Amino acid sequence: MNADRIGDAIQNVAGKVQDALTGDTRAQIEVQARRVASHARDAYGEAAEQVADAATAVGKGVEQQPLIALLIAGAVGYALGKLFHPR
Repeated sequence: MNADRIGDAIQNVAGKVQDALTGDTRAQIEVQARRVASHARDAYGEAAEQVADAATAVGKGVEQQPLIALLIAGAVGYALGKLFHPR
């Protein structure tokens, strides 16, 4: 009978140790996931700022030289038309 109780106690302690390790691992994974999410948000914010700056620069360029911008847009449209609908 004592051997059964000792075996049960060992199984119980082993289960608790395993739960503790699993909990620690889960906590570490959650911390890492939060860090990755934070870095992703930061990178997205920086990319959005760069895109906004580029759009502003293009807008200023178009305002300063509208004829050049129109010619470039026409050339790009022509090239895309030839690329997607060759005859």
